[in-house]
Amino acid sequence: MTEKLIPDKTIDCVGLYCPQPLYLTRSTIETLNSGEILEVIADDPAAEEDIKRFIKRTGHKLLKFEKSDDILKFYIKKT
Repeated sequence: MTEKLIPDKTIDCVGLYCPQPLYLTRSTIETLNSGEILEVIADDPAAEEDIKRFIKRTGHKLLKFEKSDDILKFYIKKT
C-alpha cells in the first residue's frame, strides 16, 4: 500500500507558464519549515524539467511526481 502524501501547502500553477511555476515553487518553499511538504500542480510542459532541476540543485527531496493528461503534480519535501 502506498503512503498517502498530505501536503502542508499546495500551489496551483495551472494556466501559468514559464517562469511562473518555478518562481512560485521557489518562493513558496522558502516559507515552509524543514520537513514540510509542498504540492505543486501545473500544466506547463516546461515545469516538469524546471522544477525537477530546481529540486536537485537546492537539495530538496521529490517525494512523488505524477503526470496525468496535461496535469503535473510534484510533492516536494523541504530539506
